Amino acid sequence: MSPYATLGDWKLRLLGPGAVVTLQARVEVLHLYQQATIVDPLSYRAWHHWGLSAWHAASASQDQIDAEANRTHTHGHGRASSKAFRSPNNLSSFGQRPTRRSSLKPKYDDHIESYVLYSLRGLFHAMTLASGKHCASVMQDMVCILNFWFKFGEHPNVSEVLRQGLQSVPLDCWLGVLPQLIARIHHVGDVGRALLHDLLSRLGSHHAQALMYPLSVALQSPREDRQRAAQLLLMNLRQHSAQLIDQSVLVSQELIRIAILWDEEWHATIEDASRVYYGEGNVQKMLDLLLPLHDKMAVGSKTNTEAAFLQAYGSELKEAHSFLMAYTRLMTANNTPIPVGHGDGGGGLSKDHQQQQQATPPSVEQSYLTKAWDLYTLIIRRIHPTLKQITSHNLINVSPQLVAAQHLDLAIPGTYTLRGEAVRIRGFRQHLSIILSKQRPRKIYLLGANGLEYVFLLKGHEDLRQDERAMQLFGLVNALLKHDRRTDSHDLDIQRYAVVPLSPNVGLSGWVPKCDTLHDLIRNYRDRKKILLDIEHRLMEQLVHLKTGHDKLPAIHKLEIFEHALKNTNGKDLHKILWYQSTSSESWIIRREAYTKSLAVMSVVGYVLGLGDRHPSNLMLERESCKILHIDFGDCFEVAMHRDKFPEKIPFRLTRMLVLAMEVSGVEGLFRLTCERVMKVMRENCDSLVAILEAFVHDPLLSWRLLNPNR
Repeated sequence: MSPYATLGDWKLRLLGPGAVVTLQARVEVLHLYQQATIVDPLSYRAWHHWGLSAWHAASASQDQIDAEANRTHTHGHGRASSKAFRSPNNLSSFGQRPTRRSSLKPKYDDHIESYVLYSLRGLFHAMTLASGKHCASVMQDMVCILNFWFKFGEHPNVSEVLRQGLQSVPLDCWLGVLPQLIARIHHVGDVGRALLHDLLSRLGSHHAQALMYPLSVALQSPREDRQRAAQLLLMNLRQHSAQLIDQSVLVSQELIRIAILWDEEWHATIEDASRVYYGEGNVQKMLDLLLPLHDKMAVGSKTNTEAAFLQAYGSELKEAHSFLMAYTRLMTANNTPIPVGHGDGGGGLSKDHQQQQQATPPSVEQSYLTKAWDLYTLIIRRIHPTLKQITSHNLINVSPQLVAAQHLDLAIPGTYTLRGEAVRIRGFRQHLSIILSKQRPRKIYLLGANGLEYVFLLKGHEDLRQDERAMQLFGLVNALLKHDRRTDSHDLDIQRYAVVPLSPNVGLSGWVPKCDTLHDLIRNYRDRKKILLDIEHRLMEQLVHLKTGHDKLPAIHKLEIFEHALKNTNGKDLHKILWYQSTSSESWIIRREAYTKSLAVMSVVGYVLGLGDRHPSNLMLERESCKILHIDFGDCFEVAMHRDKFPEKIPFRLTRMLVLAMEVSGVEGLFRLTCERVMKVMRENCDSLVAILEAFVHDPLLSWRLLNPNR
């Protein structure tokens, strides 16, 4: 390694962990890394650190300019001067600094552009040398390039460097950030969008299988610009993969049809419409929910189950639709706006409106809505009991086209590799099991051309795109743990599984075999031991007066009630489960160690990710290895901590039952040691982790979760 690179590392380490690095210090380090690239032009590490240092310098300069602009705007001190920022003239040997152009966007300094150009050139050069290198660093290179691509890609000098760099980097590298690329196919900038579509077209010519499922999500997007962009890409891919595209569209559409059948879709939609109508008084939103479903029904049925649904509920739904249309026609004829919430004086059922209706007869417009809701109420009362009785489906009844889809060229989700190898779909098993939970996911079986059977959980009413991004992060963490000497020999990794979104509310999740949720394990254990499943809750209820209620008690009394439940139960359910499942004492020690280490790894990673909603049904235990496996990553970035109802104030789940399963040392042993090791590795590689986490936060498809966690 070049002494210049070592000196640059040393200067950064002198600042200490968590220290604020000044722009001047970053420029000095940047100069040292540039000298390292001159001394050793074939060093991946030199180019990687040089590009990354320039990336940090550009980001720091941008933050200073934005902060100065905000202060100027607030205090009225006039336009901020760019002289406060140090010019990177000592780096000009790499290329001349571009002149100021009036076409640049506001708050974009010439010095920032210099740093951006240095960063892109360094990172692109590093990626060309990255064959066989640490994949965590390569992932960081790609994410940093994407950051500048979609922020400054419209500037001529930047776009030219991007164009040259995209041609020089091997195509296989970009498969690691394919979800981030697909998320931006509707990029508003003409230049950035053209570069992206060219890259995706070249990727499709070599890795068409990898693009099929991600593009199917874009085709199902409610945004027209994303749909048009996806259709344009598919037109380019049809030149060489027409049959593959037709198969992927067919499979995706039919899986979406199976995931949410008509009775389930109507049941969920009527419940949502009832909430916005009766609870919020928003008639317009109610119509926006119901009318598209009525239009869908008008097209007609394509399967036996859809035909049966029309026969059972078609006449009532048609009559309810006529009432809704009569309401809209009358409101339009009277030139009256349709109510959109409380207190708007329209037909919404807020409390004031309900009291007013009790005193005065309803208007003609309101009578139409009342008649429609009488029918919807009758329909949902008939659908609700039948849903509980259905525990399986035959594929011929819900999707005959999938039954006929055999010996496809399309790969089974999650089996495509960088070498272009994939397991083709031979067919689908006709039996579908329904998991009896709130969203009623389906257990679906795909038959591979290799003779093996692949099991997936087909989920409806769930957006799996964030779960897909979480799997990316776990892959990065696994790479970091594997390549660090403190953790590589301790079997520390995160169990991953395939996650394939099919639409904004439907997706496939790989079925992890031989796993049970902690809730099922504890329930079965207590059933065998004749222990009430909710024994702790019942003990707490014994101390709470019925008239007082738990919520009305002060915090000290709540704590007393909680401690009473703990004293009268031992909480050793999981401890006993691990003991009974082990074949010998040696096996028990090995399994207990694996359980403790896997729990520690995910506790630290979940804390960094801000992962919430860790109830016992989202924690699974592998039967053989006894490792903890997490599922359902919908609540990330501390969304659960800041929700209005029942916010989670804990960094990660570490209850008494989990601690007692670690045996005598509890958290003060292997658990703490593993947590410290993992946290040290993550802190030393914080740049890579922050880069990919920032990509999640600024992802145009996921950022709304952070802005509005209640959606």
